[in-house]
Amino acid sequence: MKHRSTQDVVEDLRQDGRLIEVTDPVDPDLEMAEIQRRVYARGGPGILFSNVVGSRFPMASNLFGTLEQARYLFRDTLESVRRLIELKLDPSALPKRPLRYAGVPWTALHTLPKSVSRGAVMANQCRVSQLPQLKCWPDDGGAFVTLPQVLSEDPAAPQDLMKVNLGMYRIQISGNEYQADREIGLHYQIHRGIGVHHRAALDRNEPLRVAITVGGSPAMTLAAVMPLPEGLSELIFAGALSGRRIAMVRGNHAPVYADADFAIVGTIDPARTKPEGPFGDHLGYYSLEHPFPLMHVEHVWHRDGAIWPFTVVGRPPQEDTTFGQLIHELTDPIIPTVIPGVKAVHAVDAAGVHPLLLAIGSERYMPYLERQEPQELLTQANAILGNGQLSLAKYLWITDDPSGQLDIHHIEPFFQHLLKRVDWRRDLHFHTRTTIDTLDYSGSGLNRGSKLVVAASGDPVRELASEWPNDVSLPEPFSQPRRVMPGVFAIESPQYSSDGKSSDGKSSEVDRLAEAMGQWKDRQRDCLAGVMILTLVDDSAFAAASLSNWLWTTFTRSNPAVDVAGVQPSLIDKHWGCSGPLIIDARVKPSHAPPLIEDPKTTAKVDARAARGGPLAKYL
Repeated sequence: MKHRSTQDVVEDLRQDGRLIEVTDPVDPDLEMAEIQRRVYARGGPGILFSNVVGSRFPMASNLFGTLEQARYLFRDTLESVRRLIELKLDPSALPKRPLRYAGVPWTALHTLPKSVSRGAVMANQCRVSQLPQLKCWPDDGGAFVTLPQVLSEDPAAPQDLMKVNLGMYRIQISGNEYQADREIGLHYQIHRGIGVHHRAALDRNEPLRVAITVGGSPAMTLAAVMPLPEGLSELIFAGALSGRRIAMVRGNHAPVYADADFAIVGTIDPARTKPEGPFGDHLGYYSLEHPFPLMHVEHVWHRDGAIWPFTVVGRPPQEDTTFGQLIHELTDPIIPTVIPGVKAVHAVDAAGVHPLLLAIGSERYMPYLERQEPQELLTQANAILGNGQLSLAKYLWITDDPSGQLDIHHIEPFFQHLLKRVDWRRDLHFHTRTTIDTLDYSGSGLNRGSKLVVAASGDPVRELASEWPNDVSLPEPFSQPRRVMPGVFAIESPQYSSDGKSSDGKSSEVDRLAEAMGQWKDRQRDCLAGVMILTLVDDSAFAAASLSNWLWTTFTRSNPAVDVAGVQPSLIDKHWGCSGPLIIDARVKPSHAPPLIEDPKTTAKVDARAARGGPLAKYL
């Protein structure tokens, strides 16, 4: 199905029984987002809101509501895209398997973007304030575009479509200090392709021409978030996935996607920024107000019959989880060709994606020697942390798998495998005073924090504790140890104090716990032999209630260089380790951004909608 517009997508889903239309009024201010979150959580279909309060444009959400539905949308092209990527990475595969790749040249003919003088998106004009004003969380700074396709041209080669960057960056269209209909905010995070173009424009002291399109083929949406191999244009990928060449309108502006439903066209001011945010983001917290690039609006266009597609982000899983699943399907086979020796990488959605990365590597150094400690894994870890958006990982856990039995997507077995082999004295490798994800507030400042690589290999050296030892009592004021999984326990801890010190001001509470446990008698320490990780949390019942809760709490609320401690620590040649359990302080800190909480009035409003019945009721 070669969708040209969001209307095409909506009708495709409708004909296959994958769409619910809501015809009574729905408010884009909080209510629509609350509905979307509930429908996604219950595996519901796409939703068309045809009566949007305050806007003449219909809105559509949950178009990628499940992995199966996303596959359905790309059913005619997904396999050909896989083969195109395979051949791009390894051209020698063509003569080896000519039948598998017989259709690739035909696919390639439809990948190159093309220039056109006009497009369907230019049929009508409107103002920014007439666009749907979607607000997802109570403390959001205004209305945001949540599925934007941001196109920027290379200032050094403005006519070259192959150098156009396509990305999905946050767009604030109302609120704060923005002049209505004339200015909008463009928030992009660290290590994004638009930053290269912006830097080039600043060096030339000229505005950066940008076009923000919304809708059209769902292939453009996926291409905007796809971490592609170096040298493969997002527009080429979108063309292959959509089954046709992507038409781009050229003119005295940035290239505009011709088949989009909407386009906001303008330039980024080279001299000014304005406060952008807050915004409820995919880590499950608000990203706070900060100065970000300011875009001057020159044109707002929309096609006939335009529909505004949107999504809602928040603590995973949300609809962007499906994007991640589809991306993993397409990119998992690529990893070994991009990073030699690495068999698989998994950015863990439940932990907010960037805070936690799992990897399976291989140990090929000196195979004639029987060594149990990681060697090549450390080289591979450095390669991972130096590769594109993988570099944003805050925790990287890497191991080898000689038997080939480990599944990178089965998180608990992965941790169990590693924890049976790890040696905390040797296998912890910190990167201090470095860059982390812009949205992560656990570090020392915006984009600033630390990383920790945990690498383990060899044969198992221990059994993991399934229960907390009965005859081991935690020192005051720590309590309520609860098992998360074998070897991992959450411990309820007093609230983190503003200066990170205990009431007597002598040391941090996490260090005091480690010191107290280090002074236990041998018998007590022996009881903890299979206890590998203690996570200090504000609510141990919540953290231990599910693996997802523990992953989210532990890895979004800790800064490795500051919040990781251990029993019987040692520092040898500047390498830190410990002999006893590793302790991770995952309590809420004063510097952390507030978590996302639904608006009670909106929750009650949607509850009432569910009570009235109708096609949405079973999902609400």
